[in-house]
Amino acid sequence: MTTARSNFKHSLYNARKNTQRVYQSLDPTLWMERAPTWMRRDYREGLCNIWAAERWQETSTTMKVNRATNQDANKHTSGFISFATHQSRLEKELKRPPTFEVFDKTHKRKGTDQYISDRAREVAESYSQQMIEKYVGEEEQP
Repeated sequence: MTTARSNFKHSLYNARKNTQRVYQSLDPTLWMERAPTWMRRDYREGLCNIWAAERWQETSTTMKVNRATNQDANKHTSGFISFATHQSRLEKELKRPPTFEVFDKTHKRKGTDQYISDRAREVAESYSQQMIEKYVGEEEQP
């Protein structure tokens, strides 16, 4: 994800959260009255309609539950930098497409070889074992 795209996404998120707070309501249909000064009214109304849609509400609820259920599964060290950006940067740095390095880059503490959670370490160990089994006897592994 590009920086502009990421910033725009976060701007929309912040606009939605601020409006929830101002109106003290979770109902997006009530938010159409007042748009942020930087947003066109017709865009705001369109977004409110999307946020009010049952499908969006269900997806949002599902994602909240998933994040809360297994917090170790959602830990990473990439912050606001997308995995695609990390992958692109690693590809330039390594001068080849990265493989598991993207996972390591986003799940290890900076400057150490330590994973941020037991779950991340288990995933890395499992991947490593699968690659050893898959490429047994070969010189190179991805």
